[in-house]
Amino acid sequence: MDNYGLISVIPPFLAIILAWKSKEVLISLFTGVFVGAVILADYNPIIALMRTLDTYMVEALADSWNAAILLFLIALAGMVGIITKSGATNAVADFVAQKAKTARKAQLATWFMGILIFFDDYANSLIVGTTMRSITDKMKISREKLSYIVDSTAAPVASMALISTWVGYEMGLIQDSFSSLGIEWNIYSTFIRTIPYRFYGWLALFMVFIVGWTGKDFGPMYEAERRARKTGKVLRDGATPMSSKELTDMEVNNKGNINWYHAFIPMVSVIVIAMLGLWYNGGGLEGATLREAFSDADSSIVLLWAAFGGSIVAAVISIFKGKLSTSEVIESWMSGAKSLMVACGILVLAWSLGSVTGELGTANYIVQISEGIIPPFMVPTMMFLIPAIIAFATGTSWGANAIMMPLAIPLAYQLGAPMIPTIGAVLTGCVLGDHCSPISDTTIMSSTSSAADHIDHVRTQLPYAVVVGIVSIIFGFVPAGFGLPYWMAFPLLLLGFTTLYLILNYYGKRVDAE
Repeated sequence: MDNYGLISVIPPFLAIILAWKSKEVLISLFTGVFVGAVILADYNPIIALMRTLDTYMVEALADSWNAAILLFLIALAGMVGIITKSGATNAVADFVAQKAKTARKAQLATWFMGILIFFDDYANSLIVGTTMRSITDKMKISREKLSYIVDSTAAPVASMALISTWVGYEMGLIQDSFSSLGIEWNIYSTFIRTIPYRFYGWLALFMVFIVGWTGKDFGPMYEAERRARKTGKVLRDGATPMSSKELTDMEVNNKGNINWYHAFIPMVSVIVIAMLGLWYNGGGLEGATLREAFSDADSSIVLLWAAFGGSIVAAVISIFKGKLSTSEVIESWMSGAKSLMVACGILVLAWSLGSVTGELGTANYIVQISEGIIPPFMVPTMMFLIPAIIAFATGTSWGANAIMMPLAIPLAYQLGAPMIPTIGAVLTGCVLGDHCSPISDTTIMSSTSSAADHIDHVRTQLPYAVVVGIVSIIFGFVPAGFGLPYWMAFPLLLLGFTTLYLILNYYGKRVDAE
């Protein structure tokens, strides 16, 4: 892989700027991939166009992990289509509306669901967003706020959960770096020890909670909430929701005997099948422990099983309880699946852009210009910021993790910087970058499941993510860089929680207080 230096940052940042300005994410991403291909093709635009189509996009689709994730998304959306058609989603909305009679309760219920679905951020985003959308709409909560709650709980929870699809990946990255340096620490215990130092993840979850609890907002989010409460418009005029009308405007069946809990049975089935699948796929039948099985399992395949299993369960319930015909079930599944076509296209282009930036050496260039100027106590802070920048530019936290971990651990080792806070900084810095990036796959999925305008979601979430990131640095990574004992992470988190509360209390405003 060649290093193209400063020019290597042009494609990702061009895609981000175009997406921000034009609000046309597909065109912006395609432009970024094409420009990167032009550079790699020695500035021959004809060759670059061919490589964009027959190499980068085809390879993104040909990758088995990517293909499984796309099928998982389509199948899960199809399941949601069946649930919606059966009337179960409306039944849930009616039931929760009886309990969550205020906007605050609806927001806290959404946050709580995000905490419960901890095993995978993709599944978290899609299940929580699609389940709570009709409820928050009734409470006149903006789609921007719903997508923020969904997005800012999904990855923080999944990345820190003791058992999740992230654990094996994160442990594998740590293991590779430790082996190269001859460090013989227990990898799972090392992973657990980093959890208190995931300052951004903890503070992001707390920020979502206090935003819902206090009812206060600031910046573009306040304007979005004000519009929704005062006019009833959960989307701004001219907005383009990521989920298509096939799903959001589907005609609902009213001839069956559907109750609210029928909507959750397929979703619980997805969770159960995923958990059993992770155990089975990871070698549970061969005697692997639960932790070993979850670490070794191919999560993309398991999620595919779970989504199709959930679709089958939803179909059976809809036929026998919802009184839908087989053809109605198939049509509703197809309608739900079609709702994700745009999002799937964006994901393919986001992955393609990641391949282009990898060949250009974008991440390595960002790292190179940062080396040699970092004092040891600033290593955790820098290893929080640099992965955030890389994840922002490439749209993938997993990719940024893979790039940075082999660099961060040796850097901390050579400079004598605290190792555990450095590892925690990398793993949570990528989440910050994801939350700020319009080309992030999880951010795209949050917009999709919430049926929010994608750029509006990024624009309203960005100030909150940046504030949480700054507080994480000041009250987390800078102090941790001085080698404080692990138990000091907890008072540091309390200081961060208090600071976020004070910021929101001072700068935030309630719509209902006007």
